[in-house]
Amino acid sequence: MPTCQSMGEYRAPKSRRNLNDYHWFCLEHVRAYNAAWDFYKGMSPGEIEMQLRADTAWQRPSWPLGRLGAVAWEDEVLRDPLNILAAGRFNRARRAEKDTPPELREPLATLGLSWPTTLDAVKTRYKELAKRHHPDANGGDQAAEERIKTINLAYAAVRSRLVAEPPLAAAG
Repeated sequence: MPTCQSMGEYRAPKSRRNLNDYHWFCLEHVRAYNAAWDFYKGMSPGEIEMQLRADTAWQRPSWPLGRLGAVAWEDEVLRDPLNILAAGRFNRARRAEKDTPPELREPLATLGLSWPTTLDAVKTRYKELAKRHHPDANGGDQAAEERIKTINLAYAAVRSRLVAEPPLAAAG
């Protein structure tokens, strides 16, 4: 302040646009300046809302959880020079294939399912495939008719096995 004789030891921002440019005041005058200063003065309610939302993430960009995290774990992005992770995936796939009853391997592959599975999962998948490949939905296409026959046989095989003897992992 021009008439103040005290030392300017306390800083206060000059404007909200440039918070790193300061006025230097004595304690009495910095208190008065801060009491009169309104960061949101002249802003519309929409601008104030935008500022508050930006402040919740410290003025850094943010996005919903899971959207970018999934990309980081894709095979093309993940580096595994010792092939440790790939070996684990291979062993899990091999173990699942070994545990699958031999008579259900082809029907499960036709339905796009893996063992163990539940009757509800099989029914849901069957309904999806039946709607997609039904000849009426495909204009009487002969290939669709053959595909629906294969799907029906696969569904019957898996369903009869699950009704007779549900897998232990899926029963819980």
